[in-house]
Amino acid sequence: QVQLVESGGGLVQAGGSLRLSCAASGRTLSGYSMGWFRQAPRKEREFVGAISWHGGRTYYADSVKGRFTISRDNAKNTVYLQMNSLKPEDTAVYYCAASPYSYSDSLEKYGYWGQGTRVTVSS
Repeated sequence: QVQLVESGGGLVQAGGSLRLSCAASGRTLSGYSMGWFRQAPRKEREFVGAISWHGGRTYYADSVKGRFTISRDNAKNTVYLQMNSLKPEDTAVYYCAASPYSYSDSLEKYGYWGQGTRVTVSS
């Protein structure tokens, strides 16, 4: 079992930055690809980005490409989501997830999820 805990959310003005962290326990993350997803009010959960198990490959949704960066530190069992140039439409609860498969934008590929951290971007 993998337990994931996100942190780093909060309130930020448009144009600002936040760095989310996803800390794992129970098992090393080095064997998992990791994804970030978000869910805005009254919307379905959507893919934000993903990173391969070794960190060498990343993949982003078009809506965040060039603004968000995913990284991981397997020694610390932690994955990060650096969010720059934030927009009000980035407001959502952000979730990290772990998958034993190759990195993917499909929710179904991820078997472990954190509880989420809320990000609010004011205009």
